[in-house]
Amino acid sequence: MKLSDFVKDIIRDFLIIFASIMIIITVLRQIYIPELAFDLISIYTIMGFSLLGALTGIIWYTPHEISERAMRVRIVVHFLTLEILLISLASLIGVVTGVPGALLLALQIAVVYAVVRVLSYGKDKKEAEQINERLKAVKQEIHD
Repeated sequence: MKLSDFVKDIIRDFLIIFASIMIIITVLRQIYIPELAFDLISIYTIMGFSLLGALTGIIWYTPHEISERAMRVRIVVHFLTLEILLISLASLIGVVTGVPGALLLALQIAVVYAVVRVLSYGKDKKEAEQINERLKAVKQEIHD
């Protein structure tokens, strides 16, 4: 993957993460606390968390193909890095105070990460099937 494509992916991921969080929080606030409005500090905090989450995608960058084992190691490293950075930032700015809050945040991050991994697995599986179909078609053309 070229570096320019990777940077585009990081920017896209940031915008998707930020937009998703804002939409979810807006809907939940309308349901449970309709009188609560967003302030700039809340928006900047969400933006910071989104940017930090997207920047951890640097762990995925490689200019060449890597093995399945190396990819699994990167998944674990990415998850742990994301957990440590987000909990540290939350503690630093006072969003999380104490061990119970940190554990709850860690659990929430783990659940979201698992959902994202499951969704990306389905996408990866579909792409692999498409590649296999193309390879079969090329192989068939060669034999004909």
